[in-house]
Amino acid sequence: MIKKGFETSRENKLLTIKSDLVVIGGGLAGVCAAIVAARENTKVILVQDRPVLGGNASSEVRLWALGATSSMGNNNRWAREGGLINEILLENLKRNRDGNPLIFDTVLLEKVHEETNITLLLNTAVYEVEKSNERTIRSVKGFCSQNSTNYVLEAPYFCDSSGDGIVAFQAGASFRMGAETSREFDEGFAPNVEDYGNLLGHSIYFYTKDLGRPVSYTAPSFAIDNASELPRIRNYSLNEHGCKLWWVEYGGRLDTIHQSEEIKFELWRVVYGIWDYVKNSGTYPEAKNLTLEWVGTIPGKRESRRFEGDYMLVQKDIVEQRDHYDRVAFGGWAMDLHPADGIYSKYSSCTQWHTKGIYSIPYRCYYSKDIENLFITGRIISASHVAFGSSRVMLTCAHGAQAVGKAVAICLSHKWTPRELAEEDKIPKLQLALSRDGQSIPRLALQDTDDLMQHATVSSSSELKIKAIKESGEWKALPVNMAQILPLAANKKYIFKVKLKSSEDTRITIKLKRSSKPIHFTPDVEITSKTYDLKKGIQEITFNCDKEIAKDCYAYVCFMKNEMVKIMLSDERYSGIMTVLQKENPAVSNYGRQEPPKDIGIDTFDFWTPEKMPAGQNIALTIVPAIKNFSPINITNNCIRPTSNGYSNVWVADPMDANPKLRISWTKKQNITMLRLFFDCDYDNALPSVFVTHPNSEIPITVREYRIYDEHHHLLHEKLDNYQAVNKVIFDKPVLTDKLEIVFTKKESNIPVSVFKITAYS
Repeated sequence: MIKKGFETSRENKLLTIKSDLVVIGGGLAGVCAAIVAARENTKVILVQDRPVLGGNASSEVRLWALGATSSMGNNNRWAREGGLINEILLENLKRNRDGNPLIFDTVLLEKVHEETNITLLLNTAVYEVEKSNERTIRSVKGFCSQNSTNYVLEAPYFCDSSGDGIVAFQAGASFRMGAETSREFDEGFAPNVEDYGNLLGHSIYFYTKDLGRPVSYTAPSFAIDNASELPRIRNYSLNEHGCKLWWVEYGGRLDTIHQSEEIKFELWRVVYGIWDYVKNSGTYPEAKNLTLEWVGTIPGKRESRRFEGDYMLVQKDIVEQRDHYDRVAFGGWAMDLHPADGIYSKYSSCTQWHTKGIYSIPYRCYYSKDIENLFITGRIISASHVAFGSSRVMLTCAHGAQAVGKAVAICLSHKWTPRELAEEDKIPKLQLALSRDGQSIPRLALQDTDDLMQHATVSSSSELKIKAIKESGEWKALPVNMAQILPLAANKKYIFKVKLKSSEDTRITIKLKRSSKPIHFTPDVEITSKTYDLKKGIQEITFNCDKEIAKDCYAYVCFMKNEMVKIMLSDERYSGIMTVLQKENPAVSNYGRQEPPKDIGIDTFDFWTPEKMPAGQNIALTIVPAIKNFSPINITNNCIRPTSNGYSNVWVADPMDANPKLRISWTKKQNITMLRLFFDCDYDNALPSVFVTHPNSEIPITVREYRIYDEHHHLLHEKLDNYQAVNKVIFDKPVLTDKLEIVFTKKESNIPVSVFKITAYS
């Protein structure tokens, strides 16, 4: 029993915790920064002011996490983010292919819980910053409402992933809030503030449920009563629930930090007013059995402060795909701005302009230019309002946060400030560390001198040479243009044979196209074009390219649309080749072709986008000469995905090889403690974290089973249930050997074994 008499005052319990890093904010960015740092033996405190992790991706908000693939609606081939966030997405796919946000909460919580170097403080709001001098943070103070405990959190490094930048703000770091003029950074897409608005607003979603019987609904008194007058409501359909309701947005004319509660309440008024209209107006009789199952209680916030680093990402960085010396992450979402009036606006709910390919993000965007020990991640990184329109999406935020987590570990070991690590002679340490984890920094050639594979001899039991992509017997109509993407070699003239079926006499045009630059996958250059007469029925066409391929490239064999024609497909699927269609994806403002106003600095180009599995089959083709791009030597490359300069970067076994082998040898014995194996995980396939149901719980093309042997054929390691892209194999004791053999098991009849990369370390 506790019994206390009157006292003039009392104080909460106070705990002081010291660590190497304090991460403020438990969204995807904060989670990734914390885990990556912790895996480098850094002591981390992760502070989250909510009861769950994930931020906008959590069950509290329920927004799907998207990034550079842009819902498979742009030309960014093989662009899903790598490293830890890819590990998380693949784990979520395995357990949660139906997209339940509650399960995604547990995936994130488990990842954090498994890291013994992380101290997690949920329901803890940081409210005060203490500094040791004007440019250095000593500690932050937080309060947990659930255990009535005050915390003082001390560390040499801090990372603000809080969304509004509470720590960076209180520390006095330079920031911006709102849109720049077009003149400041020569950004043609910069909005007219008076008309279009300054900020993106908040959104709240709702879920519905069919009870199988009529359900009545009485709206609360605070609900709006004019939902029928909302500009967007005229196009509303009942399948729009959850994060498809992203357009239920408000608050861009207000202070999105200090007026956030007012914005939330207005969104509640809108949501319940919309549902009143749906249930009671008579416009939606099919809604009679529906009820509200869930309405968000906190809004998903898009924009508030952005903090200045030593570099600010701007529109031209994105459009021109500029590669900075200190690039550590990439983005690829459209520059996506919304009218400040949101759901009340006369404008379209968003304006999205895509680029031809992914862009890189400099490390200098991820720390404060003013505070010497403060990293910044998430949507608050150093970017203009226009560039923020792309960099703000969650997978891009998480990808950059991984760089921060690794940077902290390096700074800690060398006693460097974040700025010191940005120096040109130091930044390769970070880039190499990220590359080893599968970060996939665009167009960066790195020499890993510690990787024993760099002086190994590699051979294989077989190797894919594509002479023909075999017929499946399935035909596909051509209401839109369709292309087979293939890695073709320089100084060759190719011949392609394809089987077509025509419903009547007609003509078809076949084109061979490539990208204008080796930095993107947009097929904007025509190599050759021919038109063929077709007779009614089935026939084989020979497309003889009379022009040599000038340089190694990914080329597009394009079959131009004709609704009277069908093309023969194949069931065979290979790493490094795929089909795309010149089709529309209105959800990401893709209408087949992008034609922006001439004065805004955005490219005009065609969209060629994939179909989500199980669709997206290859075209059945005979190819002369055979494509030879899948050598076992590829496993010593730096890249772990196809690159637009024409390299698949992957070893693929012959489809008939049921147990393909990789043989690795050295001229003298090596003392090997660790291997990393990088597998194809279909980086072109967007894996939204919630709401979407995926066709498989594992990526079919990913190697599931393999065994590692030494020169005496002693089994060193076996994996029989893999579904991850990166496997880290740490031996119980160092293996002294001059030979390794890795034996894989082919699991899918139509998919050969493929491996992007293997690294070995002593």
